[in-house]
Amino acid sequence: MTTATHAGQAVYSASFLNIYDLWVHGVSNRVLWRCPTERLVAHYDQHVSGSHLDVGVGTGLLLDRCTFPSTNPRIVLCDLNENSLAHCAERIARYNPSTVRADVLQPLPAALPPGSFDSVGLNYLLHCLPGDIPGGKWAAFDSLKAALSPEGVLFGSTILGAGISPNLAAQGVLKLYNSRGIFGNDHDDLTTLRAELERRFTRVNIEVVGLVALFTARR
Repeated sequence: MTTATHAGQAVYSASFLNIYDLWVHGVSNRVLWRCPTERLVAHYDQHVSGSHLDVGVGTGLLLDRCTFPSTNPRIVLCDLNENSLAHCAERIARYNPSTVRADVLQPLPAALPPGSFDSVGLNYLLHCLPGDIPGGKWAAFDSLKAALSPEGVLFGSTILGAGISPNLAAQGVLKLYNSRGIFGNDHDDLTTLRAELERRFTRVNIEVVGLVALFTARR
């Protein structure tokens, strides 16, 4: 991994993953970010395919709860953190997923060949990437676009840190997370997100729910 991307993933220890769903999906999404987890699951239901790459997998809750269009989907999990990969793979073991450890800001490894996925999920990862690295966090879109099949869709969500109206609790948490490098979204706003997606994709759609931008992009 690069030094720049270390802090955002370092918090995902095995012990933290055991309480992640309670804190993030049970409390933060509803109270702080004002985007219920059910909305994220619905986003997956709408766009996930039978040949899916998931990047920044967390605990795998969304993959566990979403509905795939086939009973035997091909799922590849990609993350920098080995704990997250192991936790997610165990949770959705019924799908027999493959795992790849990789830094999304670097060229994708040979295990993720170009054009090999009909959908790529990027949920709650962008706001964890540092915002001041050369080339920017948005370089992740370049690597993931390459992994898509010609008719494939990149979809996901990210917590905005600028141009928003957080409540007092959310303000405090955003400040704390950014100061510790857990988040790097101080300057992530809707205009920038849209511009960076439209630089790389021909069809882009973004919906903002609370502080969360849910996006889709097609080649």
